[in-house]
Amino acid sequence: MVHYAIGDLQGCYAELTALLSHIGFNHGTDTLWLTGDIVNRGPQSLQCLQFCMKHESSVQTVLGNHDLHLLALMHGCGKPKRRDTLSEILQHPKMPKMRDWLRTQPLLRRNSTHILVHAGIFPTWTAELAQNLADEVAHTLSGCHAQAYFAQMYGNTPAAWSPDLTGQDRLRLITNVFTRMRILNPDGSLDYDYKETYAGIPQGSSAWFDAPNRIRLHETIVFGHWSALGLYRQKGVLGLDTGALWGETLTAANMDTGALYSQPSFQPKTF
Repeated sequence: MVHYAIGDLQGCYAELTALLSHIGFNHGTDTLWLTGDIVNRGPQSLQCLQFCMKHESSVQTVLGNHDLHLLALMHGCGKPKRRDTLSEILQHPKMPKMRDWLRTQPLLRRNSTHILVHAGIFPTWTAELAQNLADEVAHTLSGCHAQAYFAQMYGNTPAAWSPDLTGQDRLRLITNVFTRMRILNPDGSLDYDYKETYAGIPQGSSAWFDAPNRIRLHETIVFGHWSALGLYRQKGVLGLDTGALWGETLTAANMDTGALYSQPSFQPKTF
């Protein structure tokens, strides 16, 4: 039995199947974590979602910002974006079943050695606090208040964490940390705009995992979301978004041995 993790799919289903074939993945014995953003922008979002639903006994995911965007549209909230590739899901006769399955997926998964999230964990959060905060959002998503959550989900405020936050502001900030965070401003607030490379981070700002007040967890944090960062394995974190959508590669990591495997993308290179 082998436990793997794979970075953001974003509709790159052909690359996923090729990578699973390359590593000899067996649904009967092996398990797989996905870093979220299983859908959108790529050509086969429906197939990626159907794959996760079909194999939920061996494949587990967390929600990414694109998955949440899909859920918002499924709930009649938000607006489609120009580069979305979600219409095949939204128009599918089994869309309600897909919606109900997707909204039960968490923002965080955890075992004795690793924590899986889409974007990261706020530097001052312990593993236990991060789990509790992720559970707060998950409870709302899976319950009767999901519609109200999605109606207020979009937005960049607040940008700074405080345990005193309440209501939709609290849920929005927690969600943004887990699904949108890359770097922090000098005052510790989230910079929602920066999407470039690690080397290009503005002076005074820092990657979330470099924050000077960061609590180092016992578990390795596995994440995606930051394609310009690419493969990153230092400081107790493992970044696995290696830009399959952008014509680079899809990467798998053996969570037991640390071995890495890559599948070249079938998408045209865009950067």
